[in-house]
Amino acid sequence: MDSILSLRQVSKTYASGHKALDHVDLDIRRGEIFALLGPNGAGKTTLINIICGIVRPSTGTILVDGHDAIREARPARSKIGLVPQELAVDMFETVNATTRFSRGLFGKAPDRAYTDQLLKDLSLWDKRDAKIMELSGGMKRRVLIAKALSHEPDILFLDEPTAGVDVSLRRDMWKLVLGLRDRGTTIILTTHYIEEAEEMADRVGVINRGKLLLVEEKADLMKKLGKRELDLSLVEPMRAIPPELAEWHLSLEDEGHRLRYTFDAQAERTGIPSLLRKLAELDIGFKDLDTSKSSLEDIFVDIVAHREEGAAA
Repeated sequence: MDSILSLRQVSKTYASGHKALDHVDLDIRRGEIFALLGPNGAGKTTLINIICGIVRPSTGTILVDGHDAIREARPARSKIGLVPQELAVDMFETVNATTRFSRGLFGKAPDRAYTDQLLKDLSLWDKRDAKIMELSGGMKRRVLIAKALSHEPDILFLDEPTAGVDVSLRRDMWKLVLGLRDRGTTIILTTHYIEEAEEMADRVGVINRGKLLLVEEKADLMKKLGKRELDLSLVEPMRAIPPELAEWHLSLEDEGHRLRYTFDAQAERTGIPSLLRKLAELDIGFKDLDTSKSSLEDIFVDIVAHREEGAAA
């Protein structure tokens, strides 16, 4: 699959000396949903702002569908729609006027049928003549998306798009996003709701302290780094784990009523049969057992923690 967005050695160091991005290389495939994950201050918004031409990089090159984002800023930017974290709209303007004006900013001819349908898709049609200042927070967020999509961009950036919105709006927004992807739009999102990335993304990138730590297919990442947990509900609560069980690195949960074993499901030997035999030898009874797999959030936390430990060493 060809790339619609390519970054090479993109860095950003501010006058204060703070390095927000550190030699980022990244290719985004045409038509994919790419989730960029990272803690606050990791560099996610800086990266988006550089691609969108809001911030100038210190080094590096950016190609947006073949256009150099610095030397050919206007055609490159016309390919992109941006839904920022912060509201950036004229509060005294109407929803309809704002959407149509945004389309004109990118040199697009008026298309009333398109903008009307866009407002209907975003459940803004009934509010089309309302001033933005009269809308709820969730409705204002929908207006930002309408503005970003008004010029029919090939790439849509969603920077924490569902932060602070209710569950029903979040569901509507992701339904719209999936529909856009089905029509060929490339979606790049940052989110604190990792379950959204886990459900929707094709690939995942993890960024921390300005460095892109990894980029993986979501399924491959979870298969490679995901762990499973075996929980044993004990017949009798346990105050401490016997030394005879040390090799399994168990943990006690639920005030000693549950014994947890974390293992690699991809390993040739999981250690479960030998653990169960040892429990029988020690006359430790259990009444139930259950297994669960790591979520993308677990994997993300492990990656960031591991890299921070490595940097401190």
